[in-house]
Amino acid sequence: MLDLRYVVANLDEVKRRLATRGEGAAAALAPIEALAAERRQLIQSSETERAEQRKASEQMRILKGEEQAQLRARLKTLSDEVKTKEARLKEVEEKIEQALLNVPNLPHESVPVGSEAADNKVIREWGEKPRMSFAPKQHDELGEALGLLDFTRAGKVSGSRFVFYRAELARLERALVSFFIDLHREKGYIELLPPYLVNAESMRGTGQLPKFEEDLFKTTSGLYLIPTAEVPVTNYHRDEVLSGNLPIKYCAFSPCFRSEAGSYGKDTKGIIRQHQFHKVELVRFEKPENAHAGLEELVRDAQEPLQKLGLHHRVVALCTADLGFSSEKTYDLEVWCPGQDAYREISSCSTFSDYQARRAQIRFRASPQEKPRFVNTLNGSGLAVGRTVVAILENGQQADGSVVLPEAIRPYLGGLERLHAPG
Repeated sequence: MLDLRYVVANLDEVKRRLATRGEGAAAALAPIEALAAERRQLIQSSETERAEQRKASEQMRILKGEEQAQLRARLKTLSDEVKTKEARLKEVEEKIEQALLNVPNLPHESVPVGSEAADNKVIREWGEKPRMSFAPKQHDELGEALGLLDFTRAGKVSGSRFVFYRAELARLERALVSFFIDLHREKGYIELLPPYLVNAESMRGTGQLPKFEEDLFKTTSGLYLIPTAEVPVTNYHRDEVLSGNLPIKYCAFSPCFRSEAGSYGKDTKGIIRQHQFHKVELVRFEKPENAHAGLEELVRDAQEPLQKLGLHHRVVALCTADLGFSSEKTYDLEVWCPGQDAYREISSCSTFSDYQARRAQIRFRASPQEKPRFVNTLNGSGLAVGRTVVAILENGQQADGSVVLPEAIRPYLGGLERLHAPG
């Protein structure tokens, strides 16, 4: 959530920066302008009337008779007016807070300005595309031919956008989780195993609510299935004042649940876009002055598993129009998938300034003498597990239909080197 005082004091700048996100982003400010003006007027008017109350109370001691009676009536009127304005002020401030919850974060000045994904900027690449002497297949075709992906039975059991992993591919998914977590723990990330159901306040804290409720799965008890471990891990410190010993770094594995309400017709084949998938998430709490250096480190930490697996990928800076709602700045890691002849997002690493921290009331105190300040939150996938399986299948495929596994993951699979076709 944006700071109301900053918005009011820098309205033109805020409008300009929001406008770079695309049509409608700046329009979310419209109700806030009018409400902020009314709030200011109510505060000023109430302060004037309270000053008059104090002065009248002093005069009551020296007045007598009719004059005192008139002043007593005036004090009653002032008291009623102040109560009315205080009630209205509370109502206005609640409306402002609700309106601010629907305003996206301000893009950082270093974010490329653009109107669509084509305006994203490739920052760097790692490795090379594999050379194949045959026409590469997509992961779903490979997985089904190997008897390791079963979409038909998943459709019978659950519906579209679900899959059964079988045998060695189920082992690979599980092995990748351990591989990722081990790497990140070596980098100083504290492992958490979070709840997979959270309350609405947690969803508001990270920015999923109120704007994106249709993308979430909600239970009859009012709890929500998490769309990412970002939600419970960020809210782990909700309503807390942390010590100045930052950053605090967490890694967490979880299933993720998404309705994909806005993705009708997109990636309907394969396991790229599922209602349920696994991911290892990295979350950092940083001092504001260190947040962007922390983001660069976060990107490197997310790249490391890709590099150890030998998967060609690139780092892409998202343009203003492609940023997530709560993000201040985002780098996507895109892995090469030869079967699709395309790069696919496998991690999204972002800094959120104090946007999430303000919603979730997460602050830090640099020293006992200083006032608490809001932390800056960062997070990124380290990595999306299913999409890593996709990349391994498509990059490791051989002409005979088998798949060679990266050397780095083999110790987690008892030395297994290759996925073979049946027979």
